[in-house]
Amino acid sequence: QVQLVQSGGGSVQAGGSLRLSCAVFGYSYSSYFMGWFRQAPGKEREGVAVIDRDGSTSYADSVKGRFTISQDNAKNTLYLQMNSLKPEDTAMYYCAADPRVIIWVGLKRPPGEYNYWGQGTQVTVSS
Repeated sequence: QVQLVQSGGGSVQAGGSLRLSCAVFGYSYSSYFMGWFRQAPGKEREGVAVIDRDGSTSYADSVKGRFTISQDNAKNTLYLQMNSLKPEDTAMYYCAADPRVIIWVGLKRPPGEYNYWGQGTQVTVSS
């Protein structure tokens, strides 16, 4: 059974940093497309950063230069390092995974094309 378990997040002041973790169980980690998404109240879920099976990464324009997605294959864990946080980064953050090769790559792959999701973790940035 595929399972994604998130940790990290919390509350921080603007300019601060947080790191999110997503431990994956039940599948060969390196064979999956992985990503971080976020959803603020009243808004659609949006892609923040993704990492393809070849290790290439993509970032939303709003987080480029501030967020870094990475993975530790030995620990089967995906990370999102978030620096220089802004109040507009406040949202519920989710990790996602899917093994399928489809026509969309990187951040063009819609959230609906990820079959497996973490439980979500709240990130709140105060000004």
